[in-house]
Amino acid sequence: MSFSTLLVANRGEIAVRVLRTAHAMGYATVAVYSEADADAPHVALADRAVCIGPAPVGQSYLNVDAILDAAARTGADAIHPGYGFLSENAGFARACEEAGLTFVGPPADAITLMGDKVTAKRRMIEADVPTAPSFLGDDASVDTLVAEAKTLGLPLLVKATAGGGGRGMRKVTDASQLTEAIASAQSEAANAFGNPQVFLERLITGARHVEVQVFADTHGNVVHLGERECSAQRRHQKVVEEAPSPVVDAALRTKMGEAAVAAARAIGYVGAGTVEFLLDDDGQFYFLEMNTRLQVEHPVTECVTGLDLVAWQLDVAAGKPLPISQDALHMQGHAIEVRLYAEDPYAGFLPQTGSIVRFDPPPGIRVDSGIRSGGEVSAFYDPMLAKLIAHGADRAEALRKLRRALRNTVFLGPTTNLEFLQALLDDPDMVGGTIKTDTLDARFGDAPQRPSVPTLAWAVAATVLARAHGLDPAFGDGQAWRSSDALLTPITLRCRDDQRDIAVVLDGRERATVSFGETSVQLQVLRDDEGRLRLVHEGIASVAAYAIRDRRVWVSLEGRTHAFEEPDLRAEAAEASDGTVRSPLSGTVVSVLVEEGATVEKGQLLITVEAMKMEHRIEAPTAGVARDVSAAAGEQVAGDQVLLRIEDPETNDETSEA
Repeated sequence: MSFSTLLVANRGEIAVRVLRTAHAMGYATVAVYSEADADAPHVALADRAVCIGPAPVGQSYLNVDAILDAAARTGADAIHPGYGFLSENAGFARACEEAGLTFVGPPADAITLMGDKVTAKRRMIEADVPTAPSFLGDDASVDTLVAEAKTLGLPLLVKATAGGGGRGMRKVTDASQLTEAIASAQSEAANAFGNPQVFLERLITGARHVEVQVFADTHGNVVHLGERECSAQRRHQKVVEEAPSPVVDAALRTKMGEAAVAAARAIGYVGAGTVEFLLDDDGQFYFLEMNTRLQVEHPVTECVTGLDLVAWQLDVAAGKPLPISQDALHMQGHAIEVRLYAEDPYAGFLPQTGSIVRFDPPPGIRVDSGIRSGGEVSAFYDPMLAKLIAHGADRAEALRKLRRALRNTVFLGPTTNLEFLQALLDDPDMVGGTIKTDTLDARFGDAPQRPSVPTLAWAVAATVLARAHGLDPAFGDGQAWRSSDALLTPITLRCRDDQRDIAVVLDGRERATVSFGETSVQLQVLRDDEGRLRLVHEGIASVAAYAIRDRRVWVSLEGRTHAFEEPDLRAEAAEASDGTVRSPLSGTVVSVLVEEGATVEKGQLLITVEAMKMEHRIEAPTAGVARDVSAAAGEQVAGDQVLLRIEDPETNDETSEA
């Protein structure tokens, strides 16, 4: 079972995380990467790296043959799958075993068993692990499901047998919704997992999502490492995780831990795994599923136990026994993790792509990331950028540290959820530890309200642009001119739908007066150090990070990032007049619903583009006739790429008559 060279079959922050521990333990390492990731941090960190294909995951990170070939070419004798991608693919685990490679994960049979939710629940019932009332019959016809739903009662969930991450799952609160919910869940399950099978489960309302970390070795030892609270979710996707749970006491922890250990023993588990439970207000818990891999949120467990779970994985894979017994495992303090995503919470959490202009992780806490300044956020992969984890003596201290860290995080480039995370940590339910699995969806819906841009941010953006004009008269077409000893620069700035004409008067390089409308702002620049502007406003000194690229400027103030641009008004007017329709982001064209010459109405769906596991609708901005339709289903398109034009019908008629 011993091995010397570890290949990490993953990318991003988990690949970096595994590589660092492997290096600390003396293992040689190999990274694999797609063509889009050639310059990624995990590639630079590994001892050697092999390109395994083009950017799409099906041709690279899910390409089993290419990964096994990379192992053979580099002499790797073990493979760590990370999480996601092939981590819970039993076929991949078996392929590694057949190739003589050590798979750093559970046996393939355990993956298969827990990957089928019906089979998994049946096994848990046999092992006396508490489960929610369900219908798990082989007959999953609509008539049978409707009949069984009456026995179970409402509310209930229709769930995909092979599902995960909320896909293939529908909530039913009224009997009239059931037939449609079954059909919808079956369709999504077939598309997402290649298996339309569904089952029914009683919905535990007002529940918490509490999971238990388990570990098992090949010597028959199984332990649990305490629980994690993961109730802060949006559409079944975790946003905040913490350990321990604010509502689990020692007695309940023991009961849940024993149930999780029983679950692992029932399937002959080996390695790191997570048993997920729903916990109700009465302290009753119910088996949800088991993740047969390392979890995204494992750092909070590491923080409170002082253990390196990846090191444990590698030791177990090498045949070593677990180093600590259950009695010796204890949790110290409290840890909280948030996930930084490239998404716009105020636009329906739409994933974002583009160049990372600047990323300055905050000091004082743990940051797991697989990105760097100058890198790229690609449409081909999950939009998670980094995980920020704070550990304190108690929950209040951990929250304080994490709030401060978020305020000191600088990310310039694609829009992120950084500001949303700060608001979430101040939410009364988060502060009080009372968040349930449905809290965020009920509180924020599809999109929270976008906060206004502070006046100071406008002033800073205008000031740094004016200073750039002053340093280089050619910058901005030479708009700057001098009056006495002052430099006056007229600037038009836009932030989303808000456009302002601004006048900036620079008195030397240190003082600026920024005027727009009835507002006038006085700034004193104390220092400008590589994009970090130390300034004084209304007697208070602070620091603003900024960057300028082409006609855009980003300003980061206390954890809030604001993107401005100097619009090219002439070019925009010309484009508006010819009805140009562009792709809002990089991705794959799923469908083109308009043909050349077709008449379209304003708001009509024209094209759908898939990026980062989500489909995005491109609708007609105006009525007219479709011209120059260049998009085709299956085609890769870049952000801002022209897809078609919508021609004015009257212009079209005049052209035809001529």
